[in-house]
Amino acid sequence: MENEVKKYLFDILECIKIIDDFTGENKYFQVFSNNLMMQDAIIRRLEIIGEATNKLLTRNSEIQITGSRKIIGLRNRLAHDYANIALENIWAVVINNLPTLKIEVEKLLFSDTEK
Repeated sequence: MENEVKKYLFDILECIKIIDDFTGENKYFQVFSNNLMMQDAIIRRLEIIGEATNKLLTRNSEIQITGSRKIIGLRNRLAHDYANIALENIWAVVINNLPTLKIEVEKLLFSDTEK
């Protein structure tokens, strides 16, 4: 796997880990919805994940990431249509989609190094 591809995968993984750190072990929507700094931080990290995914697929379109086009689409909406994004939708991504993305990225990164 080329270094540029690995860099984007590591960027995605780092952002997921940072979001996990922000939200803590016990994730509660109410904590998220009442904390503007947490919202801004998580939204920024989701933007980075979307941008890294876009660059990753541009470099190697063979990489399989579940919902990659939705990830990129979310980034674009966060950056350009931010006023129409509900916090519940952001939270749903954090709870429902990031765990799967983390597993897929770790598999891509670490199964390649074992070969």
